[in-house]
Amino acid sequence: MSNPHPQPSSRPLDAQNSALTRLRRLSNLLDNAIPIPGTPYRIGLDPILSLLPGAGDFLASLLSIYIVIEAARLSIPQATLVQMIGNILLDTVVGCVPMLGDLFDVGWKANVKNVALLEKQLKVSPPRQRTNWLLLAALLGVLILVVIASIAISISILNWLLGALQL
Repeated sequence: MSNPHPQPSSRPLDAQNSALTRLRRLSNLLDNAIPIPGTPYRIGLDPILSLLPGAGDFLASLLSIYIVIEAARLSIPQATLVQMIGNILLDTVVGCVPMLGDLFDVGWKANVKNVALLEKQLKVSPPRQRTNWLLLAALLGVLILVVIASIAISISILNWLLGALQL
């Protein structure tokens, strides 16, 4: 005999919690995984990866983009997705500046900020709107172009510095 009042499935909530746990771990790895001895400060792989000209910034940005894509899959509002992409853009653009960008990466922690935005949205339960995947794809496309441009600029600066040192 079937139950006339079936219990709601907790599967979507389980999937949401699983995704959130994964994203928290990733943001911690990228922004806070390594304590700086003798200080209360922590850094992650993001500023370390950015020391590798071009490729490091690209890899860090791809991992940051993954957080935004997962947030979109969890149906958070577009305004929050735009804010998350803005955090990554700022991190990427300032991150291209030699030395200043590395210091900025240590303090800005775009991934921690983005997971905090996601958590805030998931705790508030306004009616969920469908994600505009076209808008998200366009914003991610702009982000990828900025990342590629930052890599090209980093490589150009590195080539210029190496050329100047050979004088």
